[in-house]
Amino acid sequence: MDTGNNTQTSEIFLLGFSEEPEPQLLIYGLFLSMYLITVFGKLLIILAVSSDSHLHTPMYIFLSNLSFVDICFISTTIPKMLWNIQMQSKVITYSGCITQMYFFTLFVGLDDFLLTMMAYDRFVAICHPLHYTIIMNPQLCGLLVLVSWTVSVLHSLLQILMVLQLSFCKDLEIPHFFCELRQMVQSACSDMFLNNIVMYFAVGLLGVGPLAGILYSYSKIVSSIHGLSSGQGKYKAFSTCASHLSVVSLFYCTCLGVYFSSAATKSSQSSATASVMYTVVTPMLNPFIYSLRNKDIKGALKRICGENTIKGPFFLG
Repeated sequence: MDTGNNTQTSEIFLLGFSEEPEPQLLIYGLFLSMYLITVFGKLLIILAVSSDSHLHTPMYIFLSNLSFVDICFISTTIPKMLWNIQMQSKVITYSGCITQMYFFTLFVGLDDFLLTMMAYDRFVAICHPLHYTIIMNPQLCGLLVLVSWTVSVLHSLLQILMVLQLSFCKDLEIPHFFCELRQMVQSACSDMFLNNIVMYFAVGLLGVGPLAGILYSYSKIVSSIHGLSSGQGKYKAFSTCASHLSVVSLFYCTCLGVYFSSAATKSSQSSATASVMYTVVTPMLNPFIYSLRNKDIKGALKRICGENTIKGPFFLG
């Protein structure tokens, strides 16, 4: 076995979910439907925020950025998987796998940072309402978004540069439906100690850090809401962050579920199925959560699409 750094495989096999043709057709239809629903829902939110001047606030600007990032996030994996099913192929080139890993890592990091910024926005709005417009000014919001993109790009680039130092066997198989960083590192034929150190350190810094920020923000929000004397005031304050809290819970619960399920079982099928939750299901459900639980977004969508002509899940309630 050659362990030199220059030994690279030209093709990688993504094992996916099933070898049988009937489940493959079912998976194709299911994932195509979820992908189209996700993209359509995200585009509606972006259109609603951009077209309604009442939504030109930090919270909804962050939300439109999150919707754009989610479209990019799901587009890094699902179209290639659908193409492979249609072509009855499991092959992805080495360069294509590296590219997919880069953008997947980039957009996961951006999701994390944007959810943290939205939590900070809710913290300022509820705990410091009189200073909200001063603190959450356009310059700060732009700076936060710019820093998030910069850190995510550099983190993703670092991870990919580390992977490029590894060598792989000629017949490389990834027990997944996309090129996932951890699976790729574990499939290397060379020493991966340094890669594991960098990978887990980055997860701890860029994953646990934002989560700690979100938890701190909501601890202060809960404390502030608890101090209100009016029951109606408590409900109104909580309702302003209910949608975001739902999305944060869904995002982190599914990510943690994938981590613990992959650690508890060696089944590649179980790991791939669990990954669907945060790579596909979570982005798909986000538009429904915001449209069903957020009156501002629901009102803007109704004004765009016509309240009397469109009756669908986005306009329930």
